[in-house]
Amino acid sequence: MSTRTSDLRTALLASLALAIAFDAMPAAARKPKVVESFAATPPAPLGPPAVATGAIFQVNDGYAGLYEGVRAHHKGDPVTIVLVEKTAASKSAGSKLDSSGGFGLVPPTTGVLSKLIKSTDVSATGTRNFTGTGTADQANSLSGEVSVVVAEVYSNGTMLVQGQKRVTLNRGDEFLKIKGIVRIADIGDDNRILSTRVADAQISYTGKGDVARASRQGWLSRFFSVVSPF
Repeated sequence: MSTRTSDLRTALLASLALAIAFDAMPAAARKPKVVESFAATPPAPLGPPAVATGAIFQVNDGYAGLYEGVRAHHKGDPVTIVLVEKTAASKSAGSKLDSSGGFGLVPPTTGVLSKLIKSTDVSATGTRNFTGTGTADQANSLSGEVSVVVAEVYSNGTMLVQGQKRVTLNRGDEFLKIKGIVRIADIGDDNRILSTRVADAQISYTGKGDVARASRQGWLSRFFSVVSPF
């Protein structure tokens, strides 16, 4: 009995040591993680100085088209995205099953078998019941504004925009990141666009600090959650 207790204690200590080593292991060494870039894109470098032609209108001095105005349409231009994300989903399912059956045999009423077999010995009945229900509800809402910059301009009149906002609070940091494809024609006169008009949108709202750490499980709880068979 003492040998088994010693083996169990050794196995437990080895598991705890492995969990501590795994928790202390740098995140980069655990699993390669692809980091999505939300960094601001600088504008294209300025070209060579324009040569004076004597005309009043100089294209290289920059101008705003009649239908474009001051809306962002060049690499590095800022554009404001108005977050109006609000989704809700609900799903329910149910099933019910009832079945029953029975059979019986008439025993002989004469002869030797009539004394050995009773009527209750040759009858059987069975029933089966099943009831199952399931529901799922999910809702989220995100509002606010974040300014991003144009990362790429495509030939079909669309642009890739990306950017992030970092807010430092007294107990941690909050990060709001967004990336996606927008149409130049969808940008308003005030250089704003709704987040619902952003195609292939990647919106991330995360945080780090004391509040974020308090909402996470400890390393020992995570370890037992992985090895628990229940």
